[in-house]
Amino acid sequence: MSQLSITTTQNVNINFNTASVGERILAYLLDVVVWVAYVIVFFVVLFPLTGFERVIDSLDGWSQNAVYGFFFLPVMFYTLYMESFFEGQTIGKRVMKTKVIKIDGYQAGFGDYLIRWLFRIVEVSGIMGIVGLIALMVSKKSQRIGDLAAGTAVISLKNDININHTILREVASNYVPVYPLVIKLTDNDVRIIKETFDNSYKVADFEMMDKLQAKIENVTGIKSVSRNSLAFVDTVLEDYNYYTRNM
Repeated sequence: MSQLSITTTQNVNINFNTASVGERILAYLLDVVVWVAYVIVFFVVLFPLTGFERVIDSLDGWSQNAVYGFFFLPVMFYTLYMESFFEGQTIGKRVMKTKVIKIDGYQAGFGDYLIRWLFRIVEVSGIMGIVGLIALMVSKKSQRIGDLAAGTAVISLKNDININHTILREVASNYVPVYPLVIKLTDNDVRIIKETFDNSYKVADFEMMDKLQAKIENVTGIKSVSRNSLAFVDTVLEDYNYYTRNM
């Protein structure tokens, strides 16, 4: 299992454990089970029971293909809309506790999921799945070609996260603070910020991280110059330690 290292603006390294090849294969197989269940429910159970199967049989060949194609759309676009709506997770990924994130620490967006989905056609589906498997095995960050194109990786959420973030930190003598307004915060405020930060980080909840940033900015009047909310909160914790130890 490799690690995805993200360096914050204050040169603090944060490491995510990437999902193993086995975890990704199992997540994919679980999604296949979902697809099969969908097909059975509609084509084997509901169509005969509702009489819709007879309606389809009465149509010409082109119309039949159009109807079947319409009902196969959820299977075809399953990965795209699931990852888009559930922030980088399908049902299989949720069960396996894995998630798609950007390798620069940002929350992946629809465009990233779309690129990954498009590449599935040539590296995951059918016999071409060997292409995706080889890419996962040779990539240092367990990325398939779609991940490389989208700048994403799949991380594991069930492993211990290597992060040494506490309220009290050793601040380098040459450290240069970024946000002087952190002095408006109290020790209790910082404790809550730290706990929320850690909990959000462990499950890669970037939405909660963004809300935490907004709350800090609203309370202190700070305007972020950090590249993302993860880096911002990390810098706030670092700055708070600098000022409280030098007051």
